[in-house]
Amino acid sequence: MNAAMLVQSLVAGYLLGSIPFGLLLTRLTGAGDLRSIGSGNIGATNVLRTGRKGLAAATLLLDLAKGALAVWLAREFIGGFEAAAAFGAVIGHCFPVWLRFKGGKGVATLMGVALGLAWPIGLVYAVVWLGMLALTRVSSLGGMSAAVAAPLAALATGHAGYAPVLAALAVLVLWLHRANIARLRAGTEPKVGSKK
Repeated sequence: MNAAMLVQSLVAGYLLGSIPFGLLLTRLTGAGDLRSIGSGNIGATNVLRTGRKGLAAATLLLDLAKGALAVWLAREFIGGFEAAAAFGAVIGHCFPVWLRFKGGKGVATLMGVALGLAWPIGLVYAVVWLGMLALTRVSSLGGMSAAVAAPLAALATGHAGYAPVLAALAVLVLWLHRANIARLRAGTEPKVGSKK
């Protein structure tokens, strides 16, 4: 294994993943500092709490795209280290250096890297995420379910080599949602469309 190429993939993925699109979009459109709204998270769900559905959709797509792009760049220009880039991208989103390592929870960016690694994994991720969201209207439950489904999908679709990194990222997503898990157990987790 080429250690330099591994580090390059991790760093490139991290730098792409650390771009805080939700924060940038809300500031550019005069919606205020996203970190002082709702949960304080920089992801699409919190952007939705500003009442601007278009901004939330744009944040979701851009957070997804940066994950997919990180994987693509590693595959095309570094070669064989796309899993490292995937890991770096999600870590970057969750712990961006520009925001004192306080970022999002990684759900959309993880979908992006899943799609970038292998589209069948991304498809399963999307179906589980959207399906659970439609059934429960609880964003956190949809995201966590999709994250857990990703490494299982990798195993089931012939991409077992990606399962370890996806499993590690699923654990990270669950850990970042620990407060949501507590609210789910207490029956107080807000549903999409409600104000926190």
